[in-house]
Amino acid sequence: MSEVVIDAQMVKNLREKTNAGLMDCKRALAETQGDLEAAIDLLRKKGAASAAKKADREAKEGVIAQAIVHNGKVGVLAEINCETDFVAKNDAFRAMADSVAHKFAENDAADVEADRVEAVQKLGENIQVRRHARLEVQGNGGVATYIHTGGKVGVLVEVGAEKDSTTQTEEFKQLVRDITLQIAAASPVCVSRASVPQALAEREREVYRGQVPPGKPANIVEQIVEGKMSKFYSNACLVDQAFIKNPDLTIAQLVAEKSKALGEQLEVRRFVRFAVGEELAQ
Repeated sequence: MSEVVIDAQMVKNLREKTNAGLMDCKRALAETQGDLEAAIDLLRKKGAASAAKKADREAKEGVIAQAIVHNGKVGVLAEINCETDFVAKNDAFRAMADSVAHKFAENDAADVEADRVEAVQKLGENIQVRRHARLEVQGNGGVATYIHTGGKVGVLVEVGAEKDSTTQTEEFKQLVRDITLQIAAASPVCVSRASVPQALAEREREVYRGQVPPGKPANIVEQIVEGKMSKFYSNACLVDQAFIKNPDLTIAQLVAEKSKALGEQLEVRRFVRFAVGEELAQ
């Protein structure tokens, strides 16, 4: 069999289809006797193998990416991890993370493995799509996101309204911006007391009971415990938190003020807060 001459155009065509490096493309074309489709398959196989080898390396850096689609009705947060902060700041890595978030926004069950493997091959690190969360508005209202500087913390929130037109007002937009900043800075656990998991509330109560000096009457113990629980709720529940821009207001009071100004009932329905590398709930 005569040796196939690998010219620059062949290499260019392969690079455009695979995003692989120059030398990798030359070697793949040489191995496949210039067969473009076979070279593509070869690079894909090698890329997957390379990604598998890197999968055991720790990936604790990364970014939180976001996407809002369908006129503010669907939002996504995604945590994409890599090994080093250097790669986390890389434009290609950021673009891949944004692309993955948009794919999840369009389809919660999107298969993004090919994106991950391609990024591993291009950037040379173990890259993992660690998790994502998708909120779709139930009824009227909108979703909003906030990514803190550096992409290490991200927030996604759904705020309900009586009319969809309300979500286009500057007052509503400012409210959701303020709420996302609040969640990023103050790390609430739940929206309200009603949404605190019963097991978490009971665990807190038991801890507080154990802190009461022995010999106190039962009714006094419970008063002390309830006082401590109020403090717990003021930290754990978003609507009970003091507004970081004006600590004289709670978030519940802020929402009530905006509701009155807009002439309708607004409601913080749910939120998600991601921080890169944080321990995940079991």
